[in-house]
Amino acid sequence: EMGGLVESQLRNAFYAFFEFSTEAADQVIEREAAINVLEVEIDHDISSTIGRRQPTARDLRLLLAMAKITANLERAGDEVARIARMVKLIIDSGSARSLPSSELRVASDLASHLLRRSLDAFARLDTDTALAIIKADDQIDHEYDGFLRKLITYMMEDPRTISPSLNLLFLAKAIERVGDHAKNIAECTIYVAKGEDVRHLPSADRESVVR
Repeated sequence: EMGGLVESQLRNAFYAFFEFSTEAADQVIEREAAINVLEVEIDHDISSTIGRRQPTARDLRLLLAMAKITANLERAGDEVARIARMVKLIIDSGSARSLPSSELRVASDLASHLLRRSLDAFARLDTDTALAIIKADDQIDHEYDGFLRKLITYMMEDPRTISPSLNLLFLAKAIERVGDHAKNIAECTIYVAKGEDVRHLPSADRESVVR
C-alpha cells in the first residue's frame, strides 16, 4: 500500500510538472502525510514482530530489509513532494513554458519505471531484476548530469531565467534521488534473497553475489 501510494504520488507530480498544473501539485503535497502515517505504522509492526517472535536468519533479514525499504519509500515521498513544491514555484514565476522542462521527460520516465520495478522485484525476491535496477540507476545519473550542463548554458544565455531555472534544477535533483531510492530497494531485495549486503560493492562483485 505504501509503495503504491508513492508510485501514485510520483505519477501525479510528473503530471503537475509537464502539464503545469498547480491543482495537481497541491494534491500531491496534501497527500504526503498519508505516506508518513504508513511509515510509522509499518515501523511499529516491525518492532512488535521482532519483540514478540525474536526472528533469526532470513526472517530477521526480511524484517530489517522492510524497515530500510519503508525508510526509502518515505524519503522518495519527500522527494515527490519537493517536486510538487518546485512545480508551484516555477508556475508562479511565470516562466514555466519558456524553461527546458521537456528535457527531463526521459529521467522522469526512468525514475517511475525503476521505482515500480524495484517494488515488484522485492515482492518476488527477484534478484536478477534487482541487479538490473542497480545498473539502470546510472542512466538517471547520466540524464541529470546532461540536463545540468544544458541548464547552465540556458541560464548563461538569459540571466533573467536564473531563479526559475534553479527551481528546475532542484526538481531535477529530486527525480535523480527517487532513482537512488529505487536502487536502495533493489539492494535490499538482494540482501534478503542472498544474505549479502551489496551496497558499495563493485559491479562485478554484485553480479557474483546474484549469480
